Amino acid sequence: MSPALAGVLQLTALIAALALVYRPLGDYMAAVYSSPRHLRVEKVIYRCIGANADTQMRWPAYLRGVLAFSLAGLLFLYLLQRLQGHLPLSLGFASISPDQAFNTAASFVANTNWQSYSGEQAMGHVVQTGGLAVQNFVSAATGMAVAVALVRGFARSRTGELGNFWADLVRGTIRVLIPIAIVGALILVACGAIQNFAGIHEVGQFMGGAQQTNGGAVASQEVIKELGTNGGGYFNANSAHPFENPTAFTNLFEIFLILVIPFALTRTFGKLVGNVKQGYAILATMGIIWLGFTALMLWTEFAHGGPALQAAGAAMEGKEDRFGIGGSAIFSVATTLTSTGAVDSFHASYTAFGGGIQLLGMMLGEIAPGGVGSGLYGMLVMAVIAVFIAGLMVGRTPEYLGKKIGTREIKLAACYILITPTLVLGFTAVSMVLPDALGSMLNTKALGAGPHGFSEVLYAYTSGANNNGSAFAGLNANTPWYNTTIGLAMLLGRFLPMVFVLALAGSLAEQQPVPETAGTLRTEKPLFAGLLVGTILIITGLTYFPALALGPLAEGLS
Repeated sequence: MSPALAGVLQLTALIAALALVYRPLGDYMAAVYSSPRHLRVEKVIYRCIGANADTQMRWPAYLRGVLAFSLAGLLFLYLLQRLQGHLPLSLGFASISPDQAFNTAASFVANTNWQSYSGEQAMGHVVQTGGLAVQNFVSAATGMAVAVALVRGFARSRTGELGNFWADLVRGTIRVLIPIAIVGALILVACGAIQNFAGIHEVGQFMGGAQQTNGGAVASQEVIKELGTNGGGYFNANSAHPFENPTAFTNLFEIFLILVIPFALTRTFGKLVGNVKQGYAILATMGIIWLGFTALMLWTEFAHGGPALQAAGAAMEGKEDRFGIGGSAIFSVATTLTSTGAVDSFHASYTAFGGGIQLLGMMLGEIAPGGVGSGLYGMLVMAVIAVFIAGLMVGRTPEYLGKKIGTREIKLAACYILITPTLVLGFTAVSMVLPDALGSMLNTKALGAGPHGFSEVLYAYTSGANNNGSAFAGLNANTPWYNTTIGLAMLLGRFLPMVFVLALAGSLAEQQPVPETAGTLRTEKPLFAGLLVGTILIITGLTYFPALALGPLAEGLS
C-alpha cells in the first residue's frame, strides 16, 4: 500500500468514527447542560466549595466565577511548582524557577499547555498528576461552560440569566470528561502506553548501552490532554514518544479524541437552541475548513517540494516511521486547528508551506473545530460577524437565531476578533527588535534571523495567544522574556475573549425574539455556511497575510 493511500484510508476511518459518535455524544451533552437534577457527587462538591448550583447568574456573575476559579488554579499550580523540591515523589527534581513556574501555570490554566521545559527532566509525579492533569480537566470544562453560556444567550429571551458557572463546570468535568477519559486511558494502556509511578531507572537500548528514564501516570494524562484539547506532553517528545503514543492505531485514536467533543458540540448547540439544522450549518463550516486544511497538508507533505526533500524521497524528517507522513499530517492539522498543541512530529521540520498551514490554522482562532468549548463560541462569534456583513449587503437589520445584531453586539464581536491578532503581532514585533529576545533565535537556529527564524517567533506567540501550545522548536523560549510574555499572551488570549463572549451572551439573552420574515437570512442553509467560511478566511487573511508573507511564504518561495 502506498503511503498516500494509507493516509487517505486513515482520514476516511477518522471521519467515519467521528460521524458514528456525533449524534449520541452531542445529544448527551445537551442533556447534561439542560438537566435540572444534580448527581450526589456533584452535590458534595457544591457543598465543599460553598456554591448554590440552582442560582441563575447574569453575565457579570458568570464571568466572576470563571475568573475567580481560574485565578485560584493559577496560584495553586504556581505554588505547587515552586515547592516541588519539598514534595514527595518529586524524583529528585528541584523546584521550578519563578518565571518558568508562572509560564507553566498560566499555560495549563489557560488550556494552552505550552511547555518551555522537558517533562521527564523537570516535573515530579505530584506536579504532573495533582497539578497539570487536574488543570487539563477543569480548564477544558471552563471552556465548555462559557460556550454553553453563549448558547443559552441565543436560546433565552427577556432575561440576562445564563445558567450557573459552578454547575456547568462540575457537570462538564464529572459527566462528560471523566467518563470518556477513563475509557480512553484503558484503551491507551491496552495498546502500550504506560501508567505507573516508577522512579528514575536505567533501561537498555535497542542498539546496546543504556539510558535513564522515569515512569508516570502517562496514559491517564495523555487521554485528557487530547480530549480536553490541552496538549502538554508528559515527555519532551510529546505524542511522538512511544510511552504516550505507541502505535499507528493509538495515533489515530488520539486524533479522534482531539476532534470528538468540538465537533459534537455543534449538535449540542442545535439541540439547545431548538433547531438541529443550525448545528449542522456550524458543523459544515468547521468540516469544510478542517478537510481543506488536511488535504492541503497531505498534498504539501507528500509532494515534499525542495531539493533536500526530493533527494531524500520523502518529507520524513522529524516524523515517526510508525505514523508515516499521512498520520503525522492529519495529526498536525487536527492539533493546530484546535487548541490542543500536542504533536506527534516535529513541526519545524515540515515543508515551508506545511508550516504555513499550521500557522494559519491557529490564526483562524482555532475554530475548525477549535478547542473544547472555545471552538464553538469562537465560531458563533464569527457567525455574528457573517450575518452582520450579510445585513449590510442586503440593507436590513442583521439577525441570528431570532436575535438582532445591533451596535452593542457587533462591537463585542469585533473586540473578540481583535484580541489575539493584537497580542500575536505586538509581541512578535517587539521580540524581533529586542537584542535578548532576538538572541534566543539566533543562537539556536542555523538559519538565523531569516524567514524561518521569524516564523519561529511568530509561531510561538500565535500558539500562546490562541491557546494552542505547540511550538516550531529551534527557539530557546525558556528565558525570562519569553516565559513572561508568552505567559501573558496565554492568559490574555484566553480570558479577555471570554469577557466579550459572556457580555455578548448577556446582551442576546436580554432581547425579545424577532419573528422570522421572508427577508430573514436562513442561517441553516448551505449559502450561510459558505458565507461563514469566506468571512473566516478573509478576516484572517487580511489580518495575518503580511506576517505570513515575511515567514513561511517567503521561505517556501525562496
